[in-house]
Amino acid sequence: MHNKPRDEAAYSLRKRETQVLKYVIKRVLLMLMVTLIVVSMCFILVKLLPIKPAVQFGKDMQLIEMRREALGYNKPLIEQYFIFLQRSVIGGDWGVSETLYLGQDVWSKFMEKMPATMLVNFYTMIIAVPLGLMFGIYAALKKNKWQDHFISTSVIIFVSVPSYVYAFLVQYFLCFKLKWFPFQMEPGNDLLSWKTFVSLVPAIISLGFGIVAGLTRYTRAELTEVLTSEFLLLARTKGLTRSQTTVRHALRNSMVPIFPMILGEFIGIIGGSLIIEQIFGIPGVGPLYVSSITASPPDYNFFMLLSAFYTLVGLVSGIIIDLSYGFVDPRIRMGSKK
Repeated sequence: MHNKPRDEAAYSLRKRETQVLKYVIKRVLLMLMVTLIVVSMCFILVKLLPIKPAVQFGKDMQLIEMRREALGYNKPLIEQYFIFLQRSVIGGDWGVSETLYLGQDVWSKFMEKMPATMLVNFYTMIIAVPLGLMFGIYAALKKNKWQDHFISTSVIIFVSVPSYVYAFLVQYFLCFKLKWFPFQMEPGNDLLSWKTFVSLVPAIISLGFGIVAGLTRYTRAELTEVLTSEFLLLARTKGLTRSQTTVRHALRNSMVPIFPMILGEFIGIIGGSLIIEQIFGIPGVGPLYVSSITASPPDYNFFMLLSAFYTLVGLVSGIIIDLSYGFVDPRIRMGSKK
């Protein structure tokens, strides 16, 4: 009789773990299915476009022809598709570059570009997230005062304007007028050096405006709702000061929906920013993706790899955000029908 509550608790825990496991498996399978659908659509669209004759590649002609033969370029479309799935999607062989980096392995070049993309977005996140939280908390505590109105109006402006507009303004004022920073990232330097960081500051500022504004708006909305909730008013009536109720209860409860948003932003840093990296000359995967499309002719192998990559990053980020809700707040039951 004494073990009954313990047995019920253990059963409830196992049931919850089973639900979470089923939910994760379901989401992963859906993610893989969506990725496969997107990649398949890109593959079909690419095959409908003309490809550059191998003879135009000069000394690399034989290498290009061998790669095309291995990927089944001369076979029916359905056979090419299954060869593509086997060699590229499953085997990881995405072929060689036919335009941008003639004859070089696509996957190796992609991995070479990845650190620069992750670095500039990591710098942006570690600077923008604290600022967004700080402004959001301050605006919520100063609700309906001039500070709140000023921050809210600024947030609307910064959220509405695309990041590449900030990039041009930053380049004009900070790089051209004041000459505080170089126009573009200086190539050839160590990515972790101070000189590289200074050259990345304009890109960090341009990317950070939108993140700070979005996080400020979200934090203010969540914290304002918590500050006016009944349980917080009850805490005040029990003798707690406003600062105590804000720190002990309001911030902790408002972070439940905010933390997954921050986590999703960090997961998404490997996706980078296509336009910002292109504007500031950052040698990351963003310019590589843009160049693979705008090149004449387009570099289809790079396009296929990067399309799959960006699709996967977005889907993985969504899964991580959903799962983090359950870890931040145990009351949320993932996969439960109730």
